[in-house]
Amino acid sequence: MSQHDLTLIVGKDAPRDEINRVRHLIDGAWADGNGEVFERHSPAHGTPVSLISKGDANDASGAIAAARRAFERGVWSDLSGKERATLLLKVADLIDENRPRIARLEVLESGKPISQALGEIEGAADIWRYAASLARTLHGDSHNSLGRDMLGIVLKEPIGVVSIITPWNFPFLIASQKIPFALAAGCTCVVKPSELTPSTTAILGELLIEAGLPAGVVNIVNGFGDPVGSILTTDPRVDMVSFTGSTAVGKTIEKAAGDTLKKVSSELGGKNPQVLFADADLDSAIDAIVFGIYFNAGECCNSGSRIIVHEDILDEVISHVVSLSQKVPFGDPLDPKTKVGAIIHDGHQQKIDSYVREAVAAGAKIEIGGAPIQIDGLPGAFYGPTVVSGLTPDMPIASEEVFGPVLSVLTFRTMDEVISLVNDASYGLSAGVWSENIHTCLEFARRAQAGTVWTNTWMDGFPELPFGGVKESGQGRELGRYGLEEFLEVKTVQMRIGRTRANWI
Repeated sequence: MSQHDLTLIVGKDAPRDEINRVRHLIDGAWADGNGEVFERHSPAHGTPVSLISKGDANDASGAIAAARRAFERGVWSDLSGKERATLLLKVADLIDENRPRIARLEVLESGKPISQALGEIEGAADIWRYAASLARTLHGDSHNSLGRDMLGIVLKEPIGVVSIITPWNFPFLIASQKIPFALAAGCTCVVKPSELTPSTTAILGELLIEAGLPAGVVNIVNGFGDPVGSILTTDPRVDMVSFTGSTAVGKTIEKAAGDTLKKVSSELGGKNPQVLFADADLDSAIDAIVFGIYFNAGECCNSGSRIIVHEDILDEVISHVVSLSQKVPFGDPLDPKTKVGAIIHDGHQQKIDSYVREAVAAGAKIEIGGAPIQIDGLPGAFYGPTVVSGLTPDMPIASEEVFGPVLSVLTFRTMDEVISLVNDASYGLSAGVWSENIHTCLEFARRAQAGTVWTNTWMDGFPELPFGGVKESGQGRELGRYGLEEFLEVKTVQMRIGRTRANWI
């Protein structure tokens, strides 16, 4: 798609009815709610993209009630694993058929590059297919070793109604890391997408209806954390909350859900290190570093936002990272050649820049970038590729989640020293190690406190492998069979065989 196509999609002169209309999905029907709406503009192009129904307490409560009724009636939870899997596979096929449409809206609302968005939608379809396989293989356990007169059975049952709250940076992909696993388990859902990127979740709702999902099984309410998100995390009719977003909001949700003792599964922030030992394959490592920090403009919980480099190779690494950073195509996210698009909004760009300015004031050195950039013909927010060195571990830019295309550089000399740097962080989402010595990689992987450790690679992912963090990066797991387990309750059934129970009195 070229830049010239932009006016056909969201041009400034586009009539109102050409703007994407996003409504609530409640009990199988699309609803305007109270009639209030708000707009989403393209962060890259400044033009209106979507007109969104603004949910209120009644919308949230109605969606929860629909999900509760659907669950209690068993319209989904009572189906066989084969029947659930069949529908999930239909959704996957529909995602593939609608990939260009989904990706385009994802680009216009989030600012991410079109080539990246297309890849994410393709990956999302694969996740739905994997979740379908889990629906058919879900099983409990039996215990036949309790004595001749006892049989123990462990059942795995759907937890119930799940509130699913998704972020703005990967709206369709992260929804697809949650919803199909909840459905495979037999749960019903109420989904609140980010108010900044709701359109592709609405498309997913359309595809679920087209695939034949019973009314009320998946409901979607658009709007803001107050009141929609607050109700979804406190209503006693909700059994579980699955949240992806910032650590600060995650802590708020944990507290709010605690009053009704809901289960909370959360994937939160990260300050993820890539560690380079002196024997690292620098060609591969440096390409992975550049990918890790600039992918999705650094607006990624899994961003490789800090590198910890052995002192012997520091100058060489910085030189090569700067050189490769200069070659990364920042620009119009609708251009297929672009690899880094726009920042989500101006306020976030200012936050990114404030981290850099504070670091410079504290004595850090900017190796490249360190400021917003202008893209010809576009009014949106773009931040240049930035590498900052001369840091100490206590500086905010080295320890906090910047969530932008800003790479922090630290150094080490020994394994013990680098493990201390990695584990002293409050986060523990992911980490990477680069060394040609397998013993070095394995020692690091075992000692690093992180939910995922990559060795000689970065940010590879597969539906079969679980993803999640430790410490302030969240609790619980998505993907893999562990991602299904999050949505299940375990029930023990103890069966006595024959009249073998001895009377107490």
